[in-house]
Formats: sequence, C-alpha cells, structure tokens
Amino acid sequence: MKRPVLVTLLLLFSCASASAQLTKITVGYGSISAAQLPVWIGKEAGIFSKNGLDVQLVFFKGSTTAVMALISKETPISQVTGPPIVNAVLRGSDAVFVAGGAVIIDYWLMSRPEIKSAEQLKGGSIAVSTFGGQSEFVSRIALKKLGLTPGKDVTMVQIGVPSDRLIATETGKVRAALLNSPDSFIGEKKGLYTQAYVSLPSQSTGVATTRRFIRENPDMVRKYVRSQIEAVHRIKIDRELAERVLVKYLGPQDKQILEKTYDDISSDQKLPPKQYPTIEGLKTIIEPLADTDPKAKTSKPEDFVDMSFIRELEQSGYIDNLYKKR
Repeated sequence: MKRPVLVTLLLLFSCASASAQLTKITVGYGSISAAQLPVWIGKEAGIFSKNGLDVQLVFFKGSTTAVMALISKETPISQVTGPPIVNAVLRGSDAVFVAGGAVIIDYWLMSRPEIKSAEQLKGGSIAVSTFGGQSEFVSRIALKKLGLTPGKDVTMVQIGVPSDRLIATETGKVRAALLNSPDSFIGEKKGLYTQAYVSLPSQSTGVATTRRFIRENPDMVRKYVRSQIEAVHRIKIDRELAERVLVKYLGPQDKQILEKTYDDISSDQKLPPKQYPTIEGLKTIIEPLADTDPKAKTSKPEDFVDMSFIRELEQSGYIDNLYKKR
C-alpha cells in the first residue's frame, strides 16, 4: 500500500525539481505581426523550457516602447526591430542584436479604395506604429517613392498595432496606413489600394539584449539564442503548429490569408536558418541617419551586433545538424 504513495511523492518531487531548474526571464515584444512567430513558437512548443528557460512574454505597443523597457532592465531580452535599437545605441545605450530574426522588411502603404494617387494623400494623415520605430522608418521610404514629404505633404500619426492601423484606414480616420502581413493581405482582400510597396534588406524583428546583460548572464543569452535557432527550425518543418500559433496570437484568420502569412514568414530569405543579425540590413537603417546625426556618420553596423552566440552554434555544427532533419 505504501509503494504507490512513494511513487507519487517521487514524481511530485521530480516535477518540482525540474520546474525549479528553469531560469525565469521576462521577454518583451513590440508588435502583433507574423515576424514575432519565433518567440511565440519558442513559448508554445516548449522550446524555451527545454533549454532551461521559463520565459514570460510581455507585449509593448511598438518596438520603441519595447526598447525603452529593455534599456531600463524591465525586460533583459526583447524581440524588436532595428531602427529603435540603432537610435538607442546612438544615444549611448549598450543595446545589441544577438540574433537576426526576420532580415527583410515587406510593407505596404495602403489607402482606402477611392484614394488612388499620391496627390490624394496630400493634406491627410497616415498611420504608423510609434515614432522612431520601423514603421515610421519605412513610411519615410514609401512617401519618398511617391514624391511626398512627411510633415509637409502628409502627417504621420501613431496608431499602434497593424490591425488598429488597418481599421483606422477603413473607417477614414487616416487616409492610409503602413501595413505588413497578415494585415496587408487582409487589406488587399478588402479592396484597399496599394500606394507603395517597400521590400528591402533590413534588420526587422530580431533578438536584442544589452552588452551588460551578456557579460553578467552569458549562459542565459546562450540558451535563448539556441531556442531562437530551434524555434525558427520548428517553424520551417511544422506548418500545422506554426499556423495554429499564428491564429492564437493574431486572432482567427481567413484560411488563404493564414497560408500566405505562413509562406511569407517561413521563407529562408526572410527568416534564415543561421539567424545572424544582418549587417547589410543595419547599414540600410544607419545610412539615412548620417545626414542629421554625426554619430551615425562614424558608426558601423558591427557596432550594433554580437554575433558570438550564433557563430558558436554554427561552428559547433549544431545548426547544420539540426537542418539535416528538415
């Protein structure tokens, strides 16, 4: 009669011991978009816990806000885009990318169906996420393609997540909005007009921390970067899981749009297996800043990255071996 009780106690002790071995860490992310899929998969598929991390995810409205939380040590690791990290470092922060995440940006500047020319955008406003973030950076590129000047021809307004920007456009609160997948696909299906499309190498949503946190917690960063590599691999080999997680975080999706969103984010071009932060993409972000910021003129893309954790995984053969199972 005592044996089942003993077995139960041993099982309970084993579970408690395993839980106690996990290192708790709060991780921020700054958008509700498909580019956040690696961190969502890492959480939902148990990849973080397998690597010894108990990750608590915190959503911030915009990468700029998420970077502020990173610098203030509220979140020691964050999934954020390149522009706010670059701006923070130029102002003296020790923030740094340790994994690339998505290394290509694809955005559509979309307006209501009846607004079909750049001229019709003049005097109106366009929606971005937050000032200083990736959407503002890309909006400036899109407006330049249209021959429009921000602040003079159109006003940028902060509206937050892509789904809110889409609604603001549909309801006429703004004349256009900068959208990425899946909201760009939703807008297209609803008949919104594409004013401009911007696709170029750039450091989009990647894994950022601080150099101080790396010095003080190298093993924790190592475990996180390994989890990132494994999550990206899982995305590529398990479509069913990836689509299920997208629905959980993005909300119910039209089947066709869900499939397009998965195909877009899972491509090797956008989400590379080896996950190095993109030097070429960071150059894309830094170069325009050199016109107005003296520090940007003397900065190099390498100033904003720490490649050592990805390099360690590559040189050990771990990444290549992982993809033999693909």
